[in-house]
Amino acid sequence: MIPWERVGRRLYIWEQTAETQSQAMEEKKSQQLSKPLISRENICGLVDECGVKSSQDVTFILVFTSFIVVCGSYISGNAIGYTSPAESGILEDLDLSLAAFSLFGSVLTIGGLIGAVSCGMVADLLGRRGAIWLSSTFCMVGWLAVALSKGVWSLDLGRLFLGLGLGIFSYVVPIYIAEITPMNCRGAFMSLKLVMTGSGISSAFVLGSVCNWRILALLGVIPCLIQVVGAFFIPESPRWLAKVGRKKELEIALQRLRGKNADISHEVAEIIGCGQNLNQRADNGIKELFHQRYARAIIIGVGLMLLTQFGGLNSYMFYMSFILESAGLPGDVGSISTGIVQIVMNICGLLLVDKYGRRPLLLGHHFGKDFTGVLALVGVLAAIGSIAMGMGGIPWIIVAEIFPVNIKGSAGSLVNVVSSIGSWVVAYTFNFLFQWSSPGVFFMYAITAAMGIIFVLKLVPETNGRSLEEIQASIITQ
Repeated sequence: MIPWERVGRRLYIWEQTAETQSQAMEEKKSQQLSKPLISRENICGLVDECGVKSSQDVTFILVFTSFIVVCGSYISGNAIGYTSPAESGILEDLDLSLAAFSLFGSVLTIGGLIGAVSCGMVADLLGRRGAIWLSSTFCMVGWLAVALSKGVWSLDLGRLFLGLGLGIFSYVVPIYIAEITPMNCRGAFMSLKLVMTGSGISSAFVLGSVCNWRILALLGVIPCLIQVVGAFFIPESPRWLAKVGRKKELEIALQRLRGKNADISHEVAEIIGCGQNLNQRADNGIKELFHQRYARAIIIGVGLMLLTQFGGLNSYMFYMSFILESAGLPGDVGSISTGIVQIVMNICGLLLVDKYGRRPLLLGHHFGKDFTGVLALVGVLAAIGSIAMGMGGIPWIIVAEIFPVNIKGSAGSLVNVVSSIGSWVVAYTFNFLFQWSSPGVFFMYAITAAMGIIFVLKLVPETNGRSLEEIQASIITQ
């Protein structure tokens, strides 16, 4: 072989080998880039080799923002628990009849229904922070009107304003939390809603036992002020900013929530991409709810609200003492026991919801309630405990996760209205049903619980550990 031919052949072989090695290095690099910097199991609070923090970190601003937002749930609990300790003082000081006081208590649900109808529109037009400011202002005005009341009309007007604020809170609190928290700890942060609601109810009972009803109402202004002032220092929801086309503000808000060293590029791209896709093909508002592709999401949201209420949630919460006294047990024993069980199970739910998922806790709720017909005390405690861990809060977590941003306002209003109407129906009919047949009413609730098991198994997806965009894409048909 001629020497130059040998050289040419060797040069060719060398070029081919170099090209192959280069391709292999590029593939290896691409695979490394496609892998997450840290595993999902260790995703919270870790830093990768290069010093770039994960976008799933729990930061101070995320915790602070969540605290300010869930103050709305504390305010709601305060308003719900206010009437019981304040009843005797109001009746005596304002010389009200029992019927007039009953109207005062029920006006809260009327205001709540009005707030439920408008909550989605308010949150879409004003943003999540704007909705927080508005609802806090309604509640602050309501508490001041109650505290300064000299007659029935100002008392009822104040209660109506409280209801308006609570109706908006019931929607915007879970939505806001769902839209700002990382997927790996979203459930725990959203479970704070139920914990804060229970804390608000408990504090109303405790403070009401040592405070005049006017002072108790003035104390209700404090968490409203904390929320109004605190809302100036928290970022707006990145997903709402994406919906209204404010990309730069979206990036700034998300960077604040995830930390200054976090890599948010993937999350930003996912949020913007999903929003653009929805905007290209979707109308907006109530009209879009009736599109077939959203049918499963609507069925899940409405179904969970109906199962929550018609499973007897408010019957246990409102008439627990009456149920136990009818069974021959002291009502105060039930109150103390229920308070302890509810707090413990709320905390358990907060710790377990991201570890074991939403569906197992929902199913556990339904199984626990079937003891109600056996022993009154055990049944009530089992029901309250399972409600606290399951149906008391998880349906709102799922509702906040399954609706895409383009229908979130109208869909949120729909499920909120369904929940409010169901709540009123169950609370109103319980005494009539109990007089008709005390075992029968609990068998009805047990049947509803059994239907809930089938509903959850067949229709409700597990949303734990998935981004909002992943969840919505799996539910919404093309």
